[in-house]
Amino acid sequence: MGFARTCSVALVGVEGVVVEVQADLEPGVAAFTLVGLPDKSLIESRDRVRAAVVNSGAEWPQKKLTVGLSPASVPKSGSGFDLAVACAVLGAAERLDPRELTDLMMIGELGLDGRVRPVRGVLPAVLAAADAGYRQVVVPERTAAEASLVPGISVLGVRSLRQLIAVLADEPVPDEEEPTEEGRPDPLLAGLVVPGTGISAGLPRGDHAPDLADVAGQHTARRALEVAAAGRHHIFFKGPPGAGKTLLAERLPGLLPPLSPKESLEVTAVHSVAGTLPPGQPLVHRPPYCAPHHSATMASLVGGGPGLPRPGAVSLAHHGVLFLDEAAECSPTVLDALRQPLESGHVIVARAAGMLRMPARFLLALAANPCPCGRHGTTIGGCECRPSTIRRYRSRLSGPLMDRVDLRIAVEPVARSELIALGGGETTATVAARVRAARERAEARLAGTPWHTNSEVPGHELRTRWQVHPGALAQAESDLECGLLTARGLDRVLRVAWTAADLAGRDRPTKEDVNWALELRTGVRRGAVPPIGPGTADNARETATTRPPGKGR
Repeated sequence: MGFARTCSVALVGVEGVVVEVQADLEPGVAAFTLVGLPDKSLIESRDRVRAAVVNSGAEWPQKKLTVGLSPASVPKSGSGFDLAVACAVLGAAERLDPRELTDLMMIGELGLDGRVRPVRGVLPAVLAAADAGYRQVVVPERTAAEASLVPGISVLGVRSLRQLIAVLADEPVPDEEEPTEEGRPDPLLAGLVVPGTGISAGLPRGDHAPDLADVAGQHTARRALEVAAAGRHHIFFKGPPGAGKTLLAERLPGLLPPLSPKESLEVTAVHSVAGTLPPGQPLVHRPPYCAPHHSATMASLVGGGPGLPRPGAVSLAHHGVLFLDEAAECSPTVLDALRQPLESGHVIVARAAGMLRMPARFLLALAANPCPCGRHGTTIGGCECRPSTIRRYRSRLSGPLMDRVDLRIAVEPVARSELIALGGGETTATVAARVRAARERAEARLAGTPWHTNSEVPGHELRTRWQVHPGALAQAESDLECGLLTARGLDRVLRVAWTAADLAGRDRPTKEDVNWALELRTGVRRGAVPPIGPGTADNARETATTRPPGKGR
């Protein structure tokens, strides 16, 4: 009788659960039994492991073999247990010393030839191993850089099972050549990408990012975009087709500061599990940008799939931007599912196979036309939509959802003079520098608290701990009494006012800051244009004076 055990990790959503892999050999008819709630791909590991062990030069034990995955109550899926199962079997057969396997964490898929293939979710798996007290992990060589991101962990990257056997048995390590053909993609990297998601869905490609200087005119929308980036406030663009709503939203990620080390690990872990982490990019440094089609389903947006749910668009946009273009064309049920993550910063998905909590702290950007034809209320006119049709179209964006959106911007068509002007507006780099400075002011003020941006601070704290200038809330209190503003809306107006003050370098918001935040919230003109950057106030005043009569914001 032989017995050996080692460890691996089962991923439940974006969190890892340590699994003990036990192998037991007993006299009897040669058989291989795998127990512990495995899925189909894990059951097939019996054939992969047997072929990999034999092709690696080791002898397969001709006895009754039972491999158990504990705890048995946790669903286990994927091929990442292959390496641990193979080593546990070799330990039970005394080809390896079982004592050398006890404190090792092994993650990797085995090919029939014994090569170790990379799998998704290595970073959250190694994080779970570190939290459980393990200090040594064995991973495929291609994912060793990703595993090394976890501090305090010794990572061994191997190319084949033959190399791992040699290391554990204290034998000369063979040099494995990788059979790659020039001009063809590496077949070992196929397991890192989920088919249909693209190689970098939700992540910026290369170093090039859209520049804000490409946007002609739209001074009010540009200022609102700056405030949204500085305070992480949700924003809604409403205007006719071709006015620049999508153009503005695509430049929002470039205004956000780079991710902190903690945020980078969280974003990388989510994209590693989802299979959207680009090979050769072990750590994500820039905020992600996810823009699903307006026909996206509930499962694709908040998470889902067969068995345990997989991360959806809200999780892929974690610490980044989620942009929903043509928002009024989306399913109202799907849009209302955003209400929970907008408030809590995470999404809880309940399925028959289990309940998962996935991170979803994103900046929401919405864009919609004023009516189905897009010409209602514009200067060009020509709208033929019935009033009932317009009401139904606008009601697809529910009141509870819009109450969670801080900034609501009316994007008017660009004038010909602005479109053909030679001198463009400020660049992304210039605005991003002001955004970073405002974030630093907010972080200094919020030091010692669990909050980092103004959008996270509870309203009670803003009203009692950090107060605005005396009399600054007079108009907001009046709007609250007459029903134009809700209690949640008042809190969000205060948050936007604090962000405007941070951008202007003021210690606390003034009456102009609060009234401007109210104007963006309610659409009612207040006549307040607080300066933010050089020339911004003049541009905004010029826009306000040249606006056609009767056109609201």
